[in-house]
Amino acid sequence: MRFALIDRVLELELGSRIVAVKNLSLAEEYLADHFPGFPVMPGVLMLEAMTQASAWLIRATEDFRHSIVVLQEARNIKYGSFVEPGQTLRISAEIIDQDDRQTRLKTQGLVGDQSTVSARLTLVRYNLADTDPAKADNDTVMIEDLKSQFAQLRRAPLASAP
Repeated sequence: MRFALIDRVLELELGSRIVAVKNLSLAEEYLADHFPGFPVMPGVLMLEAMTQASAWLIRATEDFRHSIVVLQEARNIKYGSFVEPGQTLRISAEIIDQDDRQTRLKTQGLVGDQSTVSARLTLVRYNLADTDPAKADNDTVMIEDLKSQFAQLRRAPLASAP
């Protein structure tokens, strides 16, 4: 199962920071089980939303040079308040430092002015062809798909909350 937890990218400073939003709708499938009668966004999905925003920052910064950008480590995770249907989670990620393979970021999620989650993330990036040159075509297809998704996130109108 794949969750797209970014609805729109609001701000982007290449090599520095990104601000994105997730509008939580009661239509989110996972809310039926988390929790019955008290639907809230699972903490792990808030962390995933911060990871996805961070990955978009890295991809855009390096002009989509790598097909894979994934979470390697999450540290200092602090949860604040719940995110409920009808609320907008505003996610920010700021690059602390990076090398040719890893990027460390400071991330935060807010609803209004209230912190819902914060963490320090380390993401790694690579291409499938790095370990198997026969997969270079897969990298090309994935990168084109990612560019298309990112273009939509940059111009997508904000979905209205129910």
